[in-house]
Amino acid sequence: MPVFLHRRFISLTFWALLLLGALAPAQAASIELIDDNGRAVLLSEPAKRVVTLSSQITEIVFAAGGGSKIVATVDSSEFPPEARKLPRIGDGLQPDPEKIKAYRPDLIIGWLTEQLDPFEALNIPVFVSTPESLAEIADSVENFGILLGTSHIARPRADLLRQTLDMLVHAKASRHAQRPPVRVFIQAGTEPEYSLGGDHLLSDVIELCGGVNVFAQVASVTPQVSTKTVLEAKPDIILLGRAEASAQPALDAATQAYWMSAGLPAARDGQIFMMNADVIYRPGPRLIEAAGSICDAIERARK
Repeated sequence: MPVFLHRRFISLTFWALLLLGALAPAQAASIELIDDNGRAVLLSEPAKRVVTLSSQITEIVFAAGGGSKIVATVDSSEFPPEARKLPRIGDGLQPDPEKIKAYRPDLIIGWLTEQLDPFEALNIPVFVSTPESLAEIADSVENFGILLGTSHIARPRADLLRQTLDMLVHAKASRHAQRPPVRVFIQAGTEPEYSLGGDHLLSDVIELCGGVNVFAQVASVTPQVSTKTVLEAKPDIILLGRAEASAQPALDAATQAYWMSAGLPAARDGQIFMMNADVIYRPGPRLIEAAGSICDAIERARK
C-alpha cells in the first residue's frame, strides 16, 4: 500500500474508532426512566423478559401492549384473562429472588420500596411503579410502553385515559360547582367492617364525580367502621366492591336489605351499588374506565 494511502487508512480508522467510542455510552443506556421511587432505571434496549410483582402492574403492562413479554407474575394476577396462564412466583409482598432469577428476566417491575434490596445481588433492573393519582396511572401506561418498546400501543391508550379524566374534570366544573357533594360510603367487604380512606384513588374518582367519601378524613388507609358510624355519616349512596361483581354498578339486594333494616335512607331509595372489587380498588386503567359509570350512579343519588 502506498504511504499516503496507508496514512489515510490510519486516519480514517482513528476517527471511526473515536466515533464508535462516542456512541457507545448512548447504546449502553438507550432507555433511561425515573421510577416512582426517584431512581434512574437504565436499559440498553427494550425489555423482553419481564417479571411483575403485583396484579395492578400486570394489568398496566397488558394495557401498554407488553403482556407477551411477562415471563412470570404474582399469584393475584388474573386480569386480563391471558394473565391467568402466566407462571407464578408466589406472593408479591415477599417475592423469592432465586425463583425470579430462574425466569431470566431483564426487567422486574415492583411496587414496594422494600422489594428493591433482595434484588440488588441479581443485577437485574427494577422499576418501581406506585401511581398516587389518576393521572399517574396514565403516565405508568406510557412509561411501560417506553420500557417494553411498545409505545405505539401504550401512548394512544395513555392519551385515551387522560381524555377520560379531562372529560370528568370539565363535567364536574360545569355540573357540580354550585351543588353540594353526594355523600358516598365505600363498603369494603360483605359486612360494614372496613372502608377506604381519602388517600385511595377511588376517593379521587368520587370527587371528580361530584361526591365525597364520608370517611375521607380518617387517617387510616382502610378505616374500620361499624353500622353505627356509617349511619352517623349519613351517606347518600353506598358503593360496594365484590370479586364476583361486574365492572358496571348494579343494585345489590342483600346489602340493600341489610341497610334498610338498619334504617339507612339511602337503602330505601335503592342507592346501593355493587361493582367488581378489582376494578374499583386497584390503581389501574380499569378504575379510570369505570369512572363514568360511577359518576352516573352518584348523579342518580343526588337529591
